[in-house]
Amino acid sequence: MKNQYVQILDIPFLNKTKNDVVNDVFHQYLKEGKKGFIVTANPEIVMQAHKDRDFLYTLSKADFIVPDGIGVVIASKMKREPLKERVPGFELMEDFLALSNLHHLKVYIVGAKNEILESAVKNIRSKYPDLNLAGYHHGYFDDDDDTVIEEIQRVKPDLVLVALGCPRQENWIKQNMPKVEKGVFIGVGGSIDILAGHLKRAPVFWQKIHLEWFYRLLQQPSRWKRMLVIPRFLIRVLTSRA
Repeated sequence: MKNQYVQILDIPFLNKTKNDVVNDVFHQYLKEGKKGFIVTANPEIVMQAHKDRDFLYTLSKADFIVPDGIGVVIASKMKREPLKERVPGFELMEDFLALSNLHHLKVYIVGAKNEILESAVKNIRSKYPDLNLAGYHHGYFDDDDDTVIEEIQRVKPDLVLVALGCPRQENWIKQNMPKVEKGVFIGVGGSIDILAGHLKRAPVFWQKIHLEWFYRLLQQPSRWKRMLVIPRFLIRVLTSRA
């Protein structure tokens, strides 16, 4: 389909609305019991892949790469191939949780500190009472330890939320998906912290003016160096044909 993907620095971003992504994943993967790999990519992830060919290979194994970050949308406009919209990773995760609640799907969560994970689990059970939370495990384990993926294979969840941070979560998914029979895996990064109430998402006004990243920076000032990747990313897009 024409314009279904927009290529930005070798990353093929799916050019669909968030609702269309959720609908496609549900009908093509979740209902059919198929495996799937979703990446929510912001400029930081794109630049990481640009300097790390192994990580770029990991991303090539994804079934869906969606534009999580206004910088990616701006880059698409600079290329005169505008993406339909930004697909925020937190909202995508919430939509999948709501879908799982509606259809009584099994969900497994990997990642975060134990106390944060416990708070997130409590809030998920409260907000999505009909969702089948099949299990969860904190993120403090060796990536070569098969204990977690063996449990996932045992309980056979429909949806696996992986909150190990980039690039660890994407690499872990690529390494371990072949070991299970089913499940849609999605890297959710710090979204578990928001679910747990440990961090607050930006108010709607900040989201509408595309300053959600700045609101998060105010909550976590230590992230300031990471924010510098955005102008470097846009400059690289300007000077590249990829």
